[in-house]
Amino acid sequence: MKSLAQLFDEEDAKLSTYAVKNQETIERIYPEELHPYRLPLHRDRDRIYHSWAFKRLEYKTQVFINSEGDNFRTRLTHSLEVAGVCRTVSYALGLNSHLSEVIALAHDLGHTPFGHAGQEILNELMKPYGGFEHNKQSLRIVQKLESRYPEFPGLNLTRMTLIGLMKHGADYEASELQILRQEEGPSIEALITDISDEIAYTHHDIEDGLEQKLISEESLENIKLWKKNYDKVKLESPQATTTLLYRKTIRYMLNEVISDFIYNIDVELQKNQIHSRKDFSKIWKKGKRIIDYSKEIKGQMQELKTFLYQNLYKHPRILEKSKHGQNIIEFLFHYLMKNPNKIPQTFKLKNNEDLPRIIADYISGMTDRYAELKAKEFRD
Repeated sequence: MKSLAQLFDEEDAKLSTYAVKNQETIERIYPEELHPYRLPLHRDRDRIYHSWAFKRLEYKTQVFINSEGDNFRTRLTHSLEVAGVCRTVSYALGLNSHLSEVIALAHDLGHTPFGHAGQEILNELMKPYGGFEHNKQSLRIVQKLESRYPEFPGLNLTRMTLIGLMKHGADYEASELQILRQEEGPSIEALITDISDEIAYTHHDIEDGLEQKLISEESLENIKLWKKNYDKVKLESPQATTTLLYRKTIRYMLNEVISDFIYNIDVELQKNQIHSRKDFSKIWKKGKRIIDYSKEIKGQMQELKTFLYQNLYKHPRILEKSKHGQNIIEFLFHYLMKNPNKIPQTFKLKNNEDLPRIIADYISGMTDRYAELKAKEFRD
């Protein structure tokens, strides 16, 4: 069996000079002995897989609520698709694919039930008490709220993973990690994961929207990224069913966007003479954002995002379901503020926060169906 030292050496030998090395991922907030044959990031990944928050993503809305069908994306399948995209991009560029995968798997742990509509209403309700933002909540979950280990709160993920979860611009609680994130900036792996999130949701939302018939082939006619790939697919597979044409088109779109993303990053890293993480940190501090698509694909992705916002996310049927979810969250929040005894005692013992934050933790951790059940129970 390979020793851990051999494993570190073999894995880090594959990485570029500007990648986060596995040797740099040893540190945790609460020191632990290294595992004899698993890298620290492998342990991070497995801790996320085994967490309650990760399991609950299966029943949290992406766009379509879980009860509308078994084949639509949920927060869980979305997280897995993001992990797949960023793993591919990182591997192609000689970056630490283990790190980007772990960040992707954890990035939505703090999301509310009922999708973005749920986050919007919970943030509104929490404005007098510091607000609510799911990226900050994801960090809060892995550092404080998960309870699986008697030795420490949370999952005790590596420092590099925690810093990677701190999205740029968010107002995180003052800490040594937050200061380090501000001083050094994000890793390239973390930025790749952020854009991989956008790549995943735009493409899988088109597929789900088409299959649910909330958007149509005709409505996509003027969307360049769709049109050029759909026309190519029709020529290649003229006998295919409409559904197969759609699915093949989306595969082609994904391949084009991801390939452009990889190529453009590679070009920019070379052009800006990035040879180390310090080199990248310097240009980041100067405001130069080189982890991005080419100008052409960036414009096409923006066109696609605008289309989805106007035609899918604002579709009357989606808005109706969103409003239903918001009403449930609003009811639960006000009810629990008046009846804090209804919050599970074990949950309250996890922190010493004020009541509104405890309620936000409780509600945001609910699945769609659990929120529905609790609302019905409290109303009855």
